[in-house]
Amino acid sequence: MNWLGLLFALPLVLMALVIIGVVGALMSYLSPGDLQSALLSEETLFAVGMSLQTSLLSLALALLLAVPAAHCLARQAFPGKAMVETLLDLPMVTPPLVAGVGLLFLLGYQSPVGAALAAAGINLLFSPAGIVLAQTYVAASIIVRTARAAFASVDQDYARMAWTLGLSPGWAFLLVEIPMAARGLVTAAVLGWARALGEFGATLMVAGATRMYTETLPMAVYLNIASGETGLAVACALILLGLAFLLLLATRLVDRDTPKEVEYVGRGA
Repeated sequence: MNWLGLLFALPLVLMALVIIGVVGALMSYLSPGDLQSALLSEETLFAVGMSLQTSLLSLALALLLAVPAAHCLARQAFPGKAMVETLLDLPMVTPPLVAGVGLLFLLGYQSPVGAALAAAGINLLFSPAGIVLAQTYVAASIIVRTARAAFASVDQDYARMAWTLGLSPGWAFLLVEIPMAARGLVTAAVLGWARALGEFGATLMVAGATRMYTETLPMAVYLNIASGETGLAVACALILLGLAFLLLLATRLVDRDTPKEVEYVGRGA
C-alpha cells in the first residue's frame, strides 16, 4: 500500500472504530445477567414479535407495489418519467417525521380519504395497521430504486426472445426477467426490510407509541428511554443492531455469490 492508500485508510479506520465504540458502549452498559433479563422480558419479546410481523407484512406489500413499478420505470418511456422517478424517490430524502405528519393528515377524519375510510369502517391510525402503512411507505421507495436498477441491467432482448418462443409477456417476466434480476431484487428486498424494521418517525405519528400494542423495537427504545427503563431500551437497541447487521451481511453475501448464477441464467436464455 502506497502513502496515498495509507492516508485514505485513516478515515476508514476512524469510522470503523467509532462504530465499534458505539456498539461496545451499548453492550457494556448492562451486566450479562441484566442483559439476559432485559432480552427475555415480556415487553422486549412483544416488541420483537410486533416488529417482525409488521415489517414482513410491509415488505410483502412494498414488493407487490414496487417491483411492477420498478419494471415499468426500467422498460417504459412516457411523458413526465423523470418527474415520476423523482416523486418516488422523495420518501427516501423526506424526514420520517414529516412523512408521518403527511400520512396522518391524509388519513385523518377531516380529509376526504380519511372520511371515506371511516365510513367504510376502516381505521388505520393509531393501530398496528398504521405501523404497516408507515413501514410500507418508507420501504417501497427504496425497493423501487434498487429494483429499477436490477431490471435495467437485464437486456430486454432475452424477454423478446422468450416472446418469440411462445411465452406471454407475463410469463417472460416471471420466468426470464425475474431470475436474471434476482440478485438486485433480493438486495432490494433486504434493504427494504431493514428500513421497515428500523422505521420510527413515521410510525410514531401514524400508529402512536402505546406499550404492548403498537410497540415495535424502535418504539420500545423510545418509550423505555423516556421512562427511565434504560436496560430494556439497550436490549431492544442491541436486537435492532443485530438484525440490521445480519440483513446487511446478507446483501454482501448475495453480491458475492450470485453473479455466476445470473450469468448462467443469461446464457441459458
